Amino acid sequence: MNWKATALIGVIVLGGLLNWEVSKNQKLTNENERLNSQLSEQIAITTDYENRINSLHELDTKHTTELTNAKAELNKLRDDIRNGTKRVYINAKCPKLEANTTESRSNEGSARLSEAAEQDYWYLREMMAENEKQTLYLQNYIRMECLR
Repeated sequence: MNWKATALIGVIVLGGLLNWEVSKNQKLTNENERLNSQLSEQIAITTDYENRINSLHELDTKHTTELTNAKAELNKLRDDIRNGTKRVYINAKCPKLEANTTESRSNEGSARLSEAAEQDYWYLREMMAENEKQTLYLQNYIRMECLR
């Protein structure tokens, strides 16, 4: 065979190999760009989730602190009333006795709730404070998460 024909075949084969390598390199470059784009999207999503989690944690901490403070305030008020430092006034009417009795001073003490009614009163106050704080928390949660 003639050396020119051999050289031509060699150049054609080398050209084909070079074309195949360039094509393979282009495919890998395109795949790399696609993967980098997906990675950037995932990083953005992860950053957004981290920000949302942090803001929810701050919201939870704030409302938990407010709830704890409200309960502490109620406990302090309960202790103050129990110690006599403060009083709870209740608008109550005592029925007037129809019959004349000689015991005019037997019912002279101040009106007072029964112990069960007093416990119910404090339980209701505590539940009201807790429900108020929970409602505020849920409203803030909806504003931060659902209305985004």
